[in-house]
Amino acid sequence: MGGVAQLAKALGHRVTGCDQAVYPPMSDQLRAAGIDFSEGFDAMPADIGADLYIVGNVARRGLPIVEALLNQRLPMVSGPEWLKEAVLRHRPVVAVAGTHGKTTTASLVAHLLDALGLKPGFLIGGVPEQFGCSARLGAVGAPFVIEADEYDTAFFDKRSKFLHYPATIAVLNNLEYDHADIFPDLAAIQTQFHHWIRTLPSSGAVVLHAGVESLEAVLARGCYGEAIRVGAGTGFGWASTQPLVLDAQGQHLPTVAALPGPHNRDNLLVALAAVQALALRLPSPAPDALARAAAAAGLFGGVRRRMTEVAQCAGITLIDDFAHHPTAIAVTLAGVRERFPGRRVLAVVEPRSNTMKLGTLRAALAPSLQLADRVFGLSAGLGWDLAEALAAHPAAQVCSDIDALSSVVLAEAVEGDVIILMSNGSFGGLQDRLAQALAAAPAAPAAPAAPAAPAAAAAGQGQ
Repeated sequence: MGGVAQLAKALGHRVTGCDQAVYPPMSDQLRAAGIDFSEGFDAMPADIGADLYIVGNVARRGLPIVEALLNQRLPMVSGPEWLKEAVLRHRPVVAVAGTHGKTTTASLVAHLLDALGLKPGFLIGGVPEQFGCSARLGAVGAPFVIEADEYDTAFFDKRSKFLHYPATIAVLNNLEYDHADIFPDLAAIQTQFHHWIRTLPSSGAVVLHAGVESLEAVLARGCYGEAIRVGAGTGFGWASTQPLVLDAQGQHLPTVAALPGPHNRDNLLVALAAVQALALRLPSPAPDALARAAAAAGLFGGVRRRMTEVAQCAGITLIDDFAHHPTAIAVTLAGVRERFPGRRVLAVVEPRSNTMKLGTLRAALAPSLQLADRVFGLSAGLGWDLAEALAAHPAAQVCSDIDALSSVVLAEAVEGDVIILMSNGSFGGLQDRLAQALAAAPAAPAAPAAPAAPAAAAAGQGQ
């Protein structure tokens, strides 16, 4: 919703709002845009004279501001519905969906379109380093890139958000079970994807990884535009024995330093395919778009909180990452192993998403962490036993609060270690605590050499 606020501001509206737990980088972006906001849902009165109230899916019945909106019958619309009418309807749209990889892939598409001189707008659930913000209106009529989330729209609209996004090019990066708080099983999520595809224009295209059964099952129920499959056997893939992407003509493309790991090469693959598909559908088609985009891929600077190095202190590297689903954790660790070969990896995890808090995927947590030499978990706020779930890992330790967690990680870390924090939240400020403590510490003893890493994750499982 912070990104929606920035787009509304760019359209010339006077914008204010409220939310809970607003923290950087979004709080910094809102202030930089001159948008006032208040913490909590009872701090901002509903009767401030706004012409329209845009409601996010965090707002729910019982909150004072929601009850005031309903009782006073004030003009109200969901964030995705407002986006459709105010921003997306008259622009070519690339919408990036999937359980994993939405933020990185959408950031890549925006970067590549920008490199083509198209001045795209975007709304992304992270901050691409190239742009320094998560939302931009872009040039009038320019393509718009949006992260298409399958989570519900609002308390009064329980459909998936992406059903409001009229995509010219829809990227289906992968699909597995998540959001256990609103979906009973994978089939329910697939139905939402099916409903979305039924609304897409026949002149558009769907881009997906070949051979992903959960996605193929969706397309089998109906696909009304071109289906563009990438990966092994499609003529548009990458060689698993080389850190290189191959385009449709078999040309090698440069390695992108900001995208370590096979999952990120998969993200790049679908991003390139999406850019090519869009470029061929613009009023002035660009048949050379793939080659030009490929040349620009090496300049991609990454996305904040996607394997972001935040500190190098006492011979120890500290990384912050958004991974929270077991699959995302596994592929992220594979990327860490690729970027830092031979170094010991300390993984620190916070099962914070609604799905992880419910314990739905707890059996997959320990296996997802097998590439880490040491594992540390935060059990606060869980209704299930994290220590029991991590018992299968040979070197796991669980703490119930941030103070204890910080202490045990610092006590374990030695020179040469890589510490990676994985959470979809602020992790209680753990990143800053560790960075400050490491900066003040004397040089630590060297770590023992790490064992060779097993092979990385399967295609189509970006993060």
